[in-house]
Amino acid sequence: MPTKSSARWIADGDNLVKSLTKLGYTTDLQYAEDDIPTQVSQVENMITKGAKVLVIAAIDGTTLTDTLAKAAKAGIKVLAYDRLIRNSPNVDYYTTFDNFKVGVLQAGSIEACLGLKDGKGPFNIELFAGSPDDNNAGFFFNGAMSILQPYIDSGKLVVQSKQVKFPEEVGTLRWDGATAQARLDNILATFYADKRLDAALSPYDGISRGLIAAFKQVGYYSAAKPAPCVSGQDAELPSVKSILAGEQTSTVFKDTRNLAAQAAKMTDEMLKGGTVTTNDTKTYDNGVKVVPSFLLDMVSVTKDNVKKELVDSGYYTAADVGL
Repeated sequence: MPTKSSARWIADGDNLVKSLTKLGYTTDLQYAEDDIPTQVSQVENMITKGAKVLVIAAIDGTTLTDTLAKAAKAGIKVLAYDRLIRNSPNVDYYTTFDNFKVGVLQAGSIEACLGLKDGKGPFNIELFAGSPDDNNAGFFFNGAMSILQPYIDSGKLVVQSKQVKFPEEVGTLRWDGATAQARLDNILATFYADKRLDAALSPYDGISRGLIAAFKQVGYYSAAKPAPCVSGQDAELPSVKSILAGEQTSTVFKDTRNLAAQAAKMTDEMLKGGTVTTNDTKTYDNGVKVVPSFLLDMVSVTKDNVKKELVDSGYYTAADVGL
């Protein structure tokens, strides 16, 4: 797993260990704290120790080519977990959520928040995307732009900064909230001194919280400057509380319990030599091959369905979220 700095990766790791242990396997869970050489070293140590399957959520999906060649030579299967590993022929399978749809849901929540379908506008929006070295970031952004671009083209949405290119203008390295906050601070000071910013497309809750902090510094979330629309992803607890407080608009809930269970199932199928369950054999080209994949579904969470999606499903307790 990439890092313990994001609550979702801690949950992923824990759930994966539980799912695999339940199937009778011994696991070795390691976190690299977003340091690429550390992750490469961890994977190489696992190869040396005789792992049978490597389940990898890559920090940088382009840095494991040589390491995975060693894994293949040792007869070790590789499952890319949530993030596609690029530029290697030795990625056997991939499991993730429908990443394009994640972006569609994020943009859809902004569309609903602003009333764009009802013909309201024009509104100002600024765009934030994920880390350029994470293959998922492009899918999230393209999914969102499939909804937002027609409104930008018609003038119903205006990007005053004109920063719209992924990754060079809107990407956020390592999904870092402080980096996104600094960029929005600059945008607000430069382009919105006498204008209102109505919405910010955010691909991840940690970034969303950074954006909200930037908004608060210049007086938003007040009677004079009501809350802007801010999307998110991963249903991290601080952001769920922010949604209930009327700050963040939405988050895309990807139930990592289901992803871990699917990864464990595919691992079991690989080791038993049977047919490995996939539902997409066309979308995920890693630059060398199309990696057979299993995509899971997800749901957009707003203030109206926090209880139904996050509490009633057992993901959080009512006390966790403050209900």
